[in-house]
Amino acid sequence: MNFNRFFAVFKARNIEFFRDKSSLGWNLLFPVLLLVGFSFVFSGDGRPAYKVGLLIQPEQRQNSAQSALTQLRFIAFIDYSDVVLAKEKLSRHSLDLLIDYNTQRYWVNEESSKSYLVEKIFLGQQSGFTRLASSGKSIRYIDWVLPGILAMNMMFSCLFGVGFVIVRYRKNSVLKRLKATPLSAFEFVAAQLLSRLFIVMFMSTVVYSGCNVFFDFYMLGSYIDLFIIGVLGALCLISLGLLVASRSKSEELIGGLLNLTSWPMMMLSGVWFSLEGAPDALKTLADFLPLTHLVAGARAIITEGASLSDISFHVNALLVMSSVFLLLGAYLFSWNTER
Repeated sequence: MNFNRFFAVFKARNIEFFRDKSSLGWNLLFPVLLLVGFSFVFSGDGRPAYKVGLLIQPEQRQNSAQSALTQLRFIAFIDYSDVVLAKEKLSRHSLDLLIDYNTQRYWVNEESSKSYLVEKIFLGQQSGFTRLASSGKSIRYIDWVLPGILAMNMMFSCLFGVGFVIVRYRKNSVLKRLKATPLSAFEFVAAQLLSRLFIVMFMSTVVYSGCNVFFDFYMLGSYIDLFIIGVLGALCLISLGLLVASRSKSEELIGGLLNLTSWPMMMLSGVWFSLEGAPDALKTLADFLPLTHLVAGARAIITEGASLSDISFHVNALLVMSSVFLLLGAYLFSWNTER
């Protein structure tokens, strides 16, 4: 190996990276933003390990036993007045245990390992309660987390599959050549969107169908409704990817931007754990993330048998976000590598 040739290439690549101030800036700034975000989301004692629902009546005061229980750390206690709603939360893994101090009863989810563990903690603190299982069919955790996993996979395919392709086209002057044709920016963006939409939905359908053969997923709703909410979610995420890549000119920069876009959605959109009992500010922030509405809508269809009219809030949110992202992406789109 010729060391001079090796060092020349090594030096040239480093100079190229450090001269790209936008890429250098994102490589330095992204970890800091991630740490600041996590310190805000998981501030204090950190995210609770368990979530316990307490059935209360209006103006009901806590007794001494209840006060002692609620002093336990790493357990979030959430008040409910509607027993039916609380039982549904328990069977859908949004709660780990449900307690009614008025009737001295508590409910567990037989399919949840967390429910088993928090029950042992509860019985170590309290006595004289009647044990009941959640009514209806309790779903497995894999059934609850399925919409989140599929949606997260769609998110990465939509964002990174579109973003890096657009930047590569821009760097290789493919976009510059296309600019000389009658093709408009909106037509190009729309074509990229529909192409990626077809790929994402085809692959997601294959993955779901194949895994369903082995896992026999729980399904209460309509497969057509599930497909429609999947299309709307993918459309929104692809539009977001096109917007992020509309003016980026380097792989390093687009990588940082896409990571900055995807990580908050992966952590705050209910993919791995429910936001039940989370601060209102955090829930409000999550409502502005496309993945939140895709996961919530798909999960409602699968585990609750909801129709599109039942999840109209999520459907409308995805439609509005898609329109905004697509219009902004077409307006800000740059054909050239020059800013």
